[in-house]
Amino acid sequence: MTDTIKQSADPAARAMIDKMKAASMGTAFDRHDEQGKRCPFGDQGTCCRICDMGPCRITGTKRGICGADAATVAARHLIRQVAAGASAHSDHGHDIVKTLKQVAKNEVQGYSIKSPERLIALAKEWGVATENREINAIALEVATLGLAEFNNQEGEIRYPALRAPAATVQNWRAHNLIPVGVEHEIVETLHRTHEGVDADYVNLLMHGLRTSMGDGWAGAMLATDFSDILFGTPQPVRSQVNLGVLKRDEVNIVVHGHEPTLSEMVVMASRDPELIALAKSKGAKGIMVGGICCTANEVLMRQGAPVVGNFLHQELAVATGAVEVMLVDVQCVMPALVEHAARFHTKLITTSKKAHIRGAIHIQFDETHALDIAKDIVRQAIENYPNRRAVDIPENKTDLVAGFTVQNTFTHLGGRYRASFRPLNDAIISGRLRGVAAVIGCNTVKKRQDESHQAMVRELIANDVLVVMTGCAATACAKVGLLQPEAAKQWAGKGLQEICETVGIPPVLHFGSCVDNSRILVALCEMSREGGLGDKLSDLPIAGAAPEAMCEKAIAIGFYCVASGAYVNYSPAMRVLGSKEVTKWLTEDVEKITGGKFNFEDDPVKAAHLMMAHMDKKRAALKLRPLMYSKSFLSETEAASVNDAVAPAPAPGGDHAAGIRRGCGGKAIAVDSVPAGTNCADCGATKEHV
Repeated sequence: MTDTIKQSADPAARAMIDKMKAASMGTAFDRHDEQGKRCPFGDQGTCCRICDMGPCRITGTKRGICGADAATVAARHLIRQVAAGASAHSDHGHDIVKTLKQVAKNEVQGYSIKSPERLIALAKEWGVATENREINAIALEVATLGLAEFNNQEGEIRYPALRAPAATVQNWRAHNLIPVGVEHEIVETLHRTHEGVDADYVNLLMHGLRTSMGDGWAGAMLATDFSDILFGTPQPVRSQVNLGVLKRDEVNIVVHGHEPTLSEMVVMASRDPELIALAKSKGAKGIMVGGICCTANEVLMRQGAPVVGNFLHQELAVATGAVEVMLVDVQCVMPALVEHAARFHTKLITTSKKAHIRGAIHIQFDETHALDIAKDIVRQAIENYPNRRAVDIPENKTDLVAGFTVQNTFTHLGGRYRASFRPLNDAIISGRLRGVAAVIGCNTVKKRQDESHQAMVRELIANDVLVVMTGCAATACAKVGLLQPEAAKQWAGKGLQEICETVGIPPVLHFGSCVDNSRILVALCEMSREGGLGDKLSDLPIAGAAPEAMCEKAIAIGFYCVASGAYVNYSPAMRVLGSKEVTKWLTEDVEKITGGKFNFEDDPVKAAHLMMAHMDKKRAALKLRPLMYSKSFLSETEAASVNDAVAPAPAPGGDHAAGIRRGCGGKAIAVDSVPAGTNCADCGATKEHV
């Protein structure tokens, strides 16, 4: 296998990597190799740089200068990463909430409330009066309450108690896991991990869980809800993905980063008739706006804009010679883009006060003049079009369907007049589906680009697991067609295939950008609320994975998923393996607290099997029917231990003969209380659950 084939599973990426090698242009793949073998202390999480007496390297029973052991050092650095990841998502959320407030006060340009119905629904959920009020007055009150979630100094953030099952909320409160406010927990993390403060690794990790909850259940969730209000709730949309979406005969603008306030305006400006006419006067047939990373997902699901690629495509896109402007805001942007832009005609434009890059053009984005600034950027791209040199665009591009949300998934599953998650729950209860998996995250040069996402997802859907995806992970699977409805026939197990063909959905659902992992949390809450799958989020037959994890945001996501009761496979492993105590707590002990835990399996197929074994364990505990078509991944010993822990289900005819029917939630209910024509007292399904 050549170096390039080892580096990426994507043929378009391999073609561009080879081109850049031939031109002596280094990429992230090359810089990874140049780093050589990493410091084992840093890689294992046992190098402490917190105070200036060090750095200290901890091995075995050896301690740092202050006396901190390996567990303390690993836990301190890990929860600092959690805080950094939570701050990235939450700062994004803060800016979106602030923008809605500015819209409500008529202080910005180009924005409007695209989904007033979404605003009304959120207002009612939060207890904000909506009757006989102007929409801007409602928006102002909701935005003011939203901003308070970031800097509350007492009480709790509001979403957990409003959306999560009561039993899960009760458990969180019992373990003090619900944050006071987003920024409160991040500040406390930094204080706890300062020299001479918290030295108990369990106490540190518990606060890491609480800090991450401020991301998933506040910052990211606010970003999702308020983006839907401002820019419109996504609907399923067809588009295309990979470098082949770049146009030889159009002005190409690539938006890269995370915040939709900028990219939405650029898409709007690109459709301005005056600017289109200008582009044609320069010899172009039109203007194409495509995305990389999570900005790609934002404009994909709301505007149908094509996806140029995921994280490791950013340098490769510039090397096509077809990008007039690479427009970036925050997060996942490589400083190396400057040197590549200089080799071609591309203008690299930064736009955030938080993210300057030396050598790039900086145009400060400001919501009060948003559309004017966006038009200026598009105009610069058009003026740059005649400066193109040689253009080399790979032909690779694939169709995809994106734009699924909790709200429209209700309709897809249950229909317009019975929109609910009931059909999903029934499919799991009956054994047609094993469960649901969320596969999320980034690319990393430590693993072959895209391969782990694709291999894991293929294995999951082949064994009747419905997969939901976000971010760069979704892009990886879109490249090979897994986000098309037609993929069910080729890749899905029989049970999942039956569902996909019946309702017309792909076996892999695109749920948005990385902040939209909060949609997945809400979907799990709806599954629990629908009934029949236990009373806590940790009872659900679900699992999560970040098989090509790259940054601190992924760690924060993993933490809030585990805090919410999910099994999470995270690879490459977090930098904690130098501490047996911290590793054991993350992979075993935390399950006794939240019902969730981590695993660090690198092989994506083995990891998928472990995820499915976890789902099968949850199915057995819920006494659900055997899987219709797929095999169980529980060993006989594991199955026996689960069966010993739960009461046996009644034999067919036992309760029924006594005039009692047992619903999917395990409740014994008198026959005369069951609606006519149904067999299940809990969910009204037409199949018996005994």
